[in-house]
Amino acid sequence: MTTESRDREHTWTEAGPVLLRDDERIDDLERNGYGIIQRRGAFCFGMDAVLLSGFAVVKPGETALDLGTGTGIIPILLEAKTPGRHFTGLEIQEESADMARRSVAYNRLEEKVEIVTGDIKEAGRLFKLASFDVVTSNPPYMNSAHGLKNPGDAKAIARHEVLCTLEDVIREGAKVLRPMGRFYMVHRPRRLVEILDNFTRHGLEPKRMKFVHPYADREANMVLIEAVRGGGALMKVESPVVVFDENGQYSDEIRTTYGY
Repeated sequence: MTTESRDREHTWTEAGPVLLRDDERIDDLERNGYGIIQRRGAFCFGMDAVLLSGFAVVKPGETALDLGTGTGIIPILLEAKTPGRHFTGLEIQEESADMARRSVAYNRLEEKVEIVTGDIKEAGRLFKLASFDVVTSNPPYMNSAHGLKNPGDAKAIARHEVLCTLEDVIREGAKVLRPMGRFYMVHRPRRLVEILDNFTRHGLEPKRMKFVHPYADREANMVLIEAVRGGGALMKVESPVVVFDENGQYSDEIRTTYGY
């Protein structure tokens, strides 16, 4: 395929085994020498994705599915951080999925990471039921169209529940999880009651929860949750994560535990 046929509005340059558009860059993930393709003006991964990849557990021989993978940050980081056997990312936006595939190729991970273009609401049809040991998701946080100027914009789709709802993500994740499989999610604390309700209604029992505070004296702005398909009713609230120390630098926990 020629560069002209791929995108007539942009020039392309070679970056090792992949092509980059003139508005793209490769960011260093500081793990295994891996990098990820990011596009100026588009939605880029943030601290929430890094925290989720540190909170999730993928054991030797296990397979994991990331729902709404964007540019593939979570499957790539999980491959770097865990001994899991295979990682799949599902993404509805073809441009993001294409960037994710090129990032996979850039890191030469084609045998361990696969990017699938498709709708989260169809995950139970796209994949075999009860086929994954782990499901992860960093879903859109906003549950209304308030303030949206262009609901079709890629950033809006990543941040707002334009193409799927919280329940869609949890329902479909539960379908593809094996019994006793684990679902990991990062979200906003203000929606915690809704999250827990949806987990239990779809057969996922919350087991671990960890709040994330930007500073020690600030309220939490993220929450990390693990739920188990068919697990017992017992949940552990772990010590919180504090992102920045009193000097405004990344805390030791962020630097060591999450490798950021």
